[in-house]
Amino acid sequence: MTFYINPKARFRDGKAITAEDVLFSFELLTTQGHPLYATYYHDVIKGEALDELTVKFSFRNGENKELPLIMGQLPILPKHFWQGREFNKSSLEIPVGSGPYSISEVDPGRAIVYQRNPDYWAKDIAVNKGRYNFDTIRYDYYRDNNVALEALKSNEFDLRIENTSKTWHTAYTGPQFDSGQIIKAEIEHQNPTGMQGLVFNIRQPYFSDPLVRRALSYAFDFEWTNKQLFYGAYSRTTSYFSNSELASSGLPSREELAILEPFREQLPAELFTKAYQVPTTNGDGNIRNNLRQAQRLLKQAGWSIENNQLTNDQSGETMTFEIMLIAPEFERIVLPFKKNLERLGIEAAIRVVDTQQYVNRINSFDFDMIVGTFGQSNSPGNEQRDFWHSSEADRPGSRNRIGIKNPVIDELIKLVINAPDREALTHRTRALDRVLLWGHYVIPQYHTRKYRVAYWDNFLDPPSTPNLLWAWTTGGLKAPVQPLNKNKNSRY
Repeated sequence: MTFYINPKARFRDGKAITAEDVLFSFELLTTQGHPLYATYYHDVIKGEALDELTVKFSFRNGENKELPLIMGQLPILPKHFWQGREFNKSSLEIPVGSGPYSISEVDPGRAIVYQRNPDYWAKDIAVNKGRYNFDTIRYDYYRDNNVALEALKSNEFDLRIENTSKTWHTAYTGPQFDSGQIIKAEIEHQNPTGMQGLVFNIRQPYFSDPLVRRALSYAFDFEWTNKQLFYGAYSRTTSYFSNSELASSGLPSREELAILEPFREQLPAELFTKAYQVPTTNGDGNIRNNLRQAQRLLKQAGWSIENNQLTNDQSGETMTFEIMLIAPEFERIVLPFKKNLERLGIEAAIRVVDTQQYVNRINSFDFDMIVGTFGQSNSPGNEQRDFWHSSEADRPGSRNRIGIKNPVIDELIKLVINAPDREALTHRTRALDRVLLWGHYVIPQYHTRKYRVAYWDNFLDPPSTPNLLWAWTTGGLKAPVQPLNKNKNSRY
């Protein structure tokens, strides 16, 4: 595939973007960047500069229909800036970019400020018309979400996206909301919501058995949780591609069966004869029947209750594990699950760690269970390798946090990546979804089809909003707004 660089393309410092920068970026990101880049561009054999503004990439084969498009996602870094610097080291030095905004100020751990570039080379391209309307955008960071909300109410900043349903329903109140000074909006979307769930690290001996993983799913009571903790705001997640046409449902279709048939001997028989279903309750908190089913599955897996502890029949080892969290807000959600596990004789410790420790432990797969998310798009492809492929299970920093090494999944990923058209992509993705679900690698939790947004009534809404995206940067201001204090360069 050949790319022709726009002759107007410039970095923020005025230097032209050349084919040499493109090739430098590709090499740097795939060798020293996040492991995702090496996986994402796995099928790229080489790149070469045909002239100063023309670059050609050669692909392994022509089957990956998505690859020509995602090559265009490659971030282009200035060779003149990064050459001689340690790319894989942290730094507070502001890098040189080529976009509509540049970083103008950094207050580590507190704020970052972006300044619009009046000479942005692509500002007159059609796709950018009506976008990037603010001169200055400031992001403030708060360690405590309650403090952040009070700062919004005090007009310390303008806009906040809320992810906690209880806070949304109980704390977004007061005179500012009553008077309409702060707008509280729920904006529906049609984005795939992917999978959020309690994620097993199947590298751990306890969780290597799918029967054990399936048994523990009966200890999560979504219906009670949604009713008592979430004000009924969520829907149960039953697919890795939830809220999209790519999600599997019911029994496998004729097309899905044709895809899965070659792997029948390697897959659970139930996958072909039963619809996948998550355990459910009536929401009253009584999950005795579910726990009985969990006990039956654990018994099949070789675990029994001895002295009120779940004990392995062969080794005599008791089942204990840690649920690692990054956000204290998740504790109230996980605590009922922990209590239900105790009724099964399982000791689960909940541990909240700071961001740095969490990242380090995730990257080295040093955990038993986490609350994890696997985001998806409407066009799944190469990123599925990083999520589920055997080659990524032992690569530090990969997103195969579960530790999946399944040859069937490897083959299905290849089929998804090489799908010749949308129809084939849909059927192949649904087949992959089924195999992931029947592997019981996560305990599916919940999702919402709405953005929860609160903002001061200074904004002009965008003239139209696509159903796949809510982009506040396409709006504007009703009137000039003065900074609140000398330390606040902007309100966004």
